[in-house]
Amino acid sequence: MKLRICHLYPLSMNIYGDRGNLISLSRRCEWRGIECEIVQVGIGQPVDFTGCEIAFIGGGQDRQQLAVSDDLLNTEKGDDLRAAVGDGLVVLSICGGYQLLGEHFLAGDGRKIAGIGLFDAWTEAGARRLIGDIVIEADLDGVSTTMVGFENHSGRTYLGPGVRPLGKVIRGFGNNGQDGTEGAIYRNAFGCYMHGSLLPKNPAFADHLIRLALLRRGYGEPLTPLDDRLEDAARTTVVRRALAVGNR
Repeated sequence: MKLRICHLYPLSMNIYGDRGNLISLSRRCEWRGIECEIVQVGIGQPVDFTGCEIAFIGGGQDRQQLAVSDDLLNTEKGDDLRAAVGDGLVVLSICGGYQLLGEHFLAGDGRKIAGIGLFDAWTEAGARRLIGDIVIEADLDGVSTTMVGFENHSGRTYLGPGVRPLGKVIRGFGNNGQDGTEGAIYRNAFGCYMHGSLLPKNPAFADHLIRLALLRRGYGEPLTPLDDRLEDAARTTVVRRALAVGNR
């Protein structure tokens, strides 16, 4: 059994430890005897999403987002990514990557950075950054799951009716600091503002992505359980700290 992960724009979109999400996915596969291959695809490089089970894109600064936006829209990558999601591709996008998969990002200087429209969502620059630990309650296959991360963004993302939020904010700011939502889900594509990195502290979500990826290739067997005591302890520590400090 083998999973192929496409890491989109690893040099342009990789801040706040986002690369750790790939390490978590690959390790959790390897510990179960699942071969995992990571393919890096940068600006100007072609990609065949039909040969992948998971695609990942992390966060970046505005300058990098402009360059990535041009590459997604002026090549076939954006169209191909939307088509692949329609065919079951699993996608995880963080912060700037999340914004680029929406309709657009309206920057503070008035520039509109176009997205590919995978998510029915749009982002506008805010007057101040939203920074700190975030705790959300998410529904993963009907199971309520507490997830944690670290957010650091000035963008305010608003969801349209074509997506649903990843979770409800318990502590932190989330999509926009107003409506209590964090992230977006469309089919098997997920976007959120949770850096830190996200998956090592949230093994249930990592396994959720792996299960969806295996289903894309016709494997429906339950995943072998792993010893997640350290991961659970890390998540519990973040929850306690976040609840004690509150929003700033």
